[in-house]
Amino acid sequence: MRKQFFTFAIAIMAILFTNGLSAQLSTPSASPLAKVETVIGMTDFHATYSRPGKKGRDLFSKDGLVPTGEIWRTGANQATKLTFGGDVTVGGKEVKAGDYAILTKPMGSTWEVMMYPYESGSWNSYVEKTPAVTVSIKATESALSLETFTITTMNHTMDGADVIFAWGNTMAALPVKTSAKKDVMDQIERVMAGPSMNDYYQAASFLADNGDNKKGLEYIKKANEMAGDDARFWMVRRQGLIEESLGMKKEAMASFKKSLELAEKAGNMDYVRMNKKSLGM
Repeated sequence: MRKQFFTFAIAIMAILFTNGLSAQLSTPSASPLAKVETVIGMTDFHATYSRPGKKGRDLFSKDGLVPTGEIWRTGANQATKLTFGGDVTVGGKEVKAGDYAILTKPMGSTWEVMMYPYESGSWNSYVEKTPAVTVSIKATESALSLETFTITTMNHTMDGADVIFAWGNTMAALPVKTSAKKDVMDQIERVMAGPSMNDYYQAASFLADNGDNKKGLEYIKKANEMAGDDARFWMVRRQGLIEESLGMKKEAMASFKKSLELAEKAGNMDYVRMNKKSLGM
C-alpha cells in the first residue's frame, strides 16, 4: 500500500511539474494594439495598428529609430490597416472602398504614404509590391511630444478630415475627402423631385399586401405611367393582380397580356408562365 501511495504521489508531482513548465507568463505588450473608429463625412473609417513607445530614443532622423528616407511599417508588430467604408480621395488621389495596408517613408518635412490592398498582417510582404496609391504629405513639428505612436483624426469638415500620424514632436497629416456634399445634394434633389417610380411601386405592393387595394392601384398606375415606354413586366403584372382583386377583370386581362409581352421580350420565363396562367392560356 505504501509503495502504491508513493508511486501515486510521484505521478501527481510529475504532472504538476510538467504543467508548471508549460505554463505561459502573460506580460503587457510593449506595443499595444489600438483601433480607431470614426466617420469622415458620411464614410466609416477604421484604423488598426500597434503603438510603440519612444522610451527616450531619437525617432525620425538619419540615425533614429525610424531612419529618414527608409520605409517604415507605421507602427509596430503587424502591418497597419486603414479601412474606408466608401470611395474617398486621399491626398488628392482616388481610393476605392476597402482595407489597405500602409507603409510610410518619413523624409523630414514630407512623408511618402504608400497604400496597398490589404492581404495579411506581414508588413514585409508589401515592400516589393507596387502600391495602389502613393501620396506625399506634410509633416510638422508639434509643441506636444507624444511618448506613444498615435493614429487619430482631426480637422473634421462636412466632407473630410485629416488622418494624423503623431509620435514624439512629429505630426504628419493625411487629408481624406469624401463625396458627402454631393451625396447630400443628390438626396435633396431626389426628395424635392417627389417619389420615384420605384417608390410608387414599393408603396403599391405594401398597400396591396396589407388590404388597401384601391390606394395600391392608384400608386401602381403612377409607377407604370412614370415608366412610360420602358415599362417593367413585374410592375405591370402587379397592376393586373391589384385590378383582379378589385373585380376589374377586363383591365386585369389587359395588364396580364402586356406583362406577358414584356416578359417574353425580356426572356423571363417565370413571368411568362404566371401571366399565361392568369390569362387561361
